[in-house]
Order: sequence, then structure tokens, then C-alpha cells
Amino acid sequence: MAFARPKKREPVGEAGLFEYAVGTLARRMRTVRDLRRLMKTRAEEGEAGERAMDAVIVRLKELNYLSDTRFAEDYTRVRKEHEKFGKRRVQQDLMMKGVEKELVASTLESAYEDVDEVGLARQYIARKRMRKPSGESAQKETVRTMNRLMRAGFSSNAIFKVLKAWELPEEALAGVEEGGVDSDSYAEREERAGDSDSYAKQNEEE
Repeated sequence: MAFARPKKREPVGEAGLFEYAVGTLARRMRTVRDLRRLMKTRAEEGEAGERAMDAVIVRLKELNYLSDTRFAEDYTRVRKEHEKFGKRRVQQDLMMKGVEKELVASTLESAYEDVDEVGLARQYIARKRMRKPSGESAQKETVRTMNRLMRAGFSSNAIFKVLKAWELPEEALAGVEEGGVDSDSYAEREERAGDSDSYAKQNEEE
């Protein structure tokens, strides 16, 4: 039995795009860039579609349904207060979601201004139920812990202080020095290795 091919979705005009955008934003907050990407799959091709999307975005902003500033503030608050992520991880995520660099910088400066990074790292460890490295595999587990904390957005200095407070054997801390590997360079290596794919999937329409 042959299966019928799904019909190609007909492009919609400004009214249809507005209705779709409102429904999308009702389910989850989006950045301007992310919403435009989703609307583009339904809009007409060419200049007509671009004009319709521009008009929808302007209207949504006027109605206060769409705001990159509010998105950045709310996203940062959740990632910091609930998920206990460090500043650099949130910075990377916001940039990947299309928030402008200047807005990311000002949002994070305000949100993390009075944050004790070492204390936040310890809260992250507790939330993830990460255990103190011990036994014959202590050195290997220490490196794994350091890498996890770097991916979570904490600086090498903060990570060193957390590990040092655990009073680990000297051999377990071999190669882990205060001010050593910087988490920015680590994040770049992770992105090249494809680790950022998991972040991009968060933006895909369900």
C-alpha cells in the first residue's frame, strides 16, 4: 500500500505569521532571531516574506510580546538561580540564541555582579550530586570534575579553589594549577568538537 506524500505547507501572509508567532511565544519565550527563523519556514519567499516578518516583529514588540532584553534577563536568572551555571556558560548560550553581544554583556554584569563564583560552583556541584574524588582513580576523577565545571561556565581560578578546599592528594591535583587552563579556550575546543549541537537543538521547533 502506497503512502501519500504530505502536502507542502502553503506560505502565509502577515496575518497568518502573526497568529503563528503569538502561539509560538505563548509556549516559550524566543529571541527575535529565533522567532524569525521559525517564521521563515511559513512565510512567502523573497521580499514579500521579509516585509511580512518585519511587520510582525514590530507589532509583537509594540505589544510587549517579544523582547530580547526580557528574554536575556529571564534566561540568565533561571540558569543562574535554578541551574547554578557560571557566567561564561550563560554568556555562550545567550550568544548562540542570537542575543546581541552588548545586551549579553550588560545583562550578565548586572546578574553576576555580587555573585560569589566559588560559592555558586559549590552549589552546582551539590545540585549535580558530584562526589569528592577518592581512591586510585582520584586524579582521573579530579580532571573529570574540572572539565564539568568548565563546561558549566566557571573560571579556572574558581575551580582550583573548589578542588583545593577538598584537600585532595597532591597527585590528584597534578596539572591543575590556579590560573591554569582558561574556560574560554576550553569552551572553544568543545564547540569545535560539536558539543554546542546540544544547545542548538534547544531552539528547534517541537
